[in-house]
Amino acid sequence: MNDLANNSMSASANSHRLDFNTPALQRKRRIRALKDRLTRWYVSIGGLAVLGAITLIFFYLAYVVMPIFSGADLEARKLQQPAWLSSQGEALLLGLEEQDKVAMRLNRDGLVQFFTLKDGNALNQTQLPLPAGVGIASIGQDQPGSRRTALGLSNGQVLVFELDYKVSYPNNVKTITPGVSYPLGEEPITLDEQGRPLEHVAISQNSGSVMLSGSTGSELQVLSIAREENMLTGETTLSEARLALPQIAEPIKALSIDPRQQWLFVFNGKATADVFDLRSKSLNGRYKLLSGENEVTAVSPLLGGISLMVGDSQGGITQWFMVRDADGKSALTRIRDFQLGSAAITQIVPEERRKGFIALDSSGRLGLYHSTAHRTLLTEQVAEGSTVAAMSPRANRILVESKNGLQRFVVDNPHPEVSWSALWGKVWYENYDEPKYVWQSTSANSDFEPKLSLSPLTFGTLKAAFYAMLLAAPLAICAAIYTAYFMAPAMRRKVKPVIELMEALPTVILGFFAGLFLAPYVEGHLPGIFSLLLLMPIGVLATAYGWSRLPERVRLLVPDGWEAALLIPVILLVGAFSLSMSGHLENWFFGGDMRLWISNDLGIPFDQRNALVVGLAMGFAVIPNIFSIAEDAVFSVPKSLTQGSLALGATPWQTMTRVVILTASPGIFSALMIGLGRAVGETMIVLMATGNTPVMEFNIFEGLRTLAANVAVEMPESEVGSSHYRVLFLSALVLLSFTFVMNTLAEIIRTRLRKKYASL
Repeated sequence: MNDLANNSMSASANSHRLDFNTPALQRKRRIRALKDRLTRWYVSIGGLAVLGAITLIFFYLAYVVMPIFSGADLEARKLQQPAWLSSQGEALLLGLEEQDKVAMRLNRDGLVQFFTLKDGNALNQTQLPLPAGVGIASIGQDQPGSRRTALGLSNGQVLVFELDYKVSYPNNVKTITPGVSYPLGEEPITLDEQGRPLEHVAISQNSGSVMLSGSTGSELQVLSIAREENMLTGETTLSEARLALPQIAEPIKALSIDPRQQWLFVFNGKATADVFDLRSKSLNGRYKLLSGENEVTAVSPLLGGISLMVGDSQGGITQWFMVRDADGKSALTRIRDFQLGSAAITQIVPEERRKGFIALDSSGRLGLYHSTAHRTLLTEQVAEGSTVAAMSPRANRILVESKNGLQRFVVDNPHPEVSWSALWGKVWYENYDEPKYVWQSTSANSDFEPKLSLSPLTFGTLKAAFYAMLLAAPLAICAAIYTAYFMAPAMRRKVKPVIELMEALPTVILGFFAGLFLAPYVEGHLPGIFSLLLLMPIGVLATAYGWSRLPERVRLLVPDGWEAALLIPVILLVGAFSLSMSGHLENWFFGGDMRLWISNDLGIPFDQRNALVVGLAMGFAVIPNIFSIAEDAVFSVPKSLTQGSLALGATPWQTMTRVVILTASPGIFSALMIGLGRAVGETMIVLMATGNTPVMEFNIFEGLRTLAANVAVEMPESEVGSSHYRVLFLSALVLLSFTFVMNTLAEIIRTRLRKKYASL
């Protein structure tokens, strides 16, 4: 009977046992495993795709940026020596037209020979109208790009001619017809009345005025010629006026006149320059250019005529221009140096569209340089002995004549104006009193010197982020801690979504509001804004203290965690009081206008769209990011930790400072870093509310320009592939690299904080 009963119970137990290997459950497990694998692959592929996209962006930016740091390349091209070359004697001047099709050669007999640059075939020639028995004693060229040349003759006269290249399309074929014109007439102009040879000559034409200068020995002659056109007959008359200047004791070696016809630079002796003020007809000063036995051997102005490049007998080249000192007096100042070799510099040829130049020495060595970037782009031996050279207007061809004949070179030099020092260091630009950080990528004239310093843009980016974080970080972190730790759950469920909803507000709306309303409002209510920032914390603390002094039966009327609602009327009242008192404060303390008091009495520049406006607007935009992440971090602290701390006798405040904040510190730090990244990368707010002035001033009342805003403003106007275009890409690369470095450091610090406080 017992055995029968046991067997019956065993059979009953087996009949009620669950079977986990039924076909349905096995199929469900297979589907679940498949979903797990698909999800794992999906997440992995998505993460790798994001990393790959970021890497590709980084390498693409680097690919666009790298060419600006490469040097120049010089390639010799074969040029068959033309038959006419051997019969024309020594060359005084070479020239190239813009299309690199036609070249020009001037010899000592005044014969201008035009020929094709590619094969040297003769085109046409022009004999300059020199008086009988008179030769060319000297030659001087006007500013780069003018094609205007003055010839000093052996009888004390000057002949001015200009090269013309007329383009026509007969039978739809582009044809360039070279020629010579005479802007002052074909009759030479007498400069030295005694008929002595002009050893040196200089010319400068400005509007309708032409200034000529020549020298014989140590005697200096200056002639001003005004061109007047009769509006009725169209006839042009020339009126001459001689300028009496102090004479020079030592023999003159070179002359140069600036394009504004204010300064005459006279290089004399071994290495001395006398600068004359042509407007006051007086000597500005005598300047020692070189030391020791070094001598000046070549002088040429750069594009624009402001800077003078001076070559010496030891292969050095120095840049000089007039600089105004604190007393308002201008002085010739040495700006920067270059070195070609050890042989004497014989010729300096400036570019016609950039602040670059080439230099040749007596050994036939050629150097290619850029003045603003302070770059030596290449040095190469191109000939033997003395040479005469010319550079095309596009700076992509060089023509050289030496004892071996004519040589032509192709130049690849697309980005000479960019260097590490020009991007990040102080640069002494023309017409500036001292080296400065400047961003000014474009100008209205062709003589412009590009100013591509990223330092003011980077400074502006950090400045905007600093003032935004100065406002956003304390408010957001304190709000997050209070909301997550002290606030009642019912109130938290209402407050947190409202603050997070602020994050969805488009930044273009905030920028529009800040630029059109907030900026003028802040300007007109400065005392109220500052009193608001000062009185609001005092009002909140005073209210909290007063609340703590009330009887307990009164305080218990407000449910626990709802005390923050009492601050709403306090904030509104303090804000209304501060702003309403703004006008009275201005009248009492600042003479009726605080802005004028700041500008005039304190000497602090004030812009309407300034860093204060940016800090208020961008701080408002950054607060939701920081608040949301920090609040989640604080709220995620295990309740067991806080309850254990309170059970051990700690107060809520002690628990918060010594347990909650330390445990949540990795998340709080991540929130700050994400907020900083948002502030650094913000575009629309800083674009519309800062005035976009790229200045390096920490003054809260001045504007700024950030890297992101600069890219947004200037990228549509930049020429694809230009130096400006690539520097904008470099700005984006700097911004990306900064964000990457900051996030990497943040992750390292966050990981260490997590390990340090994981035991709490």
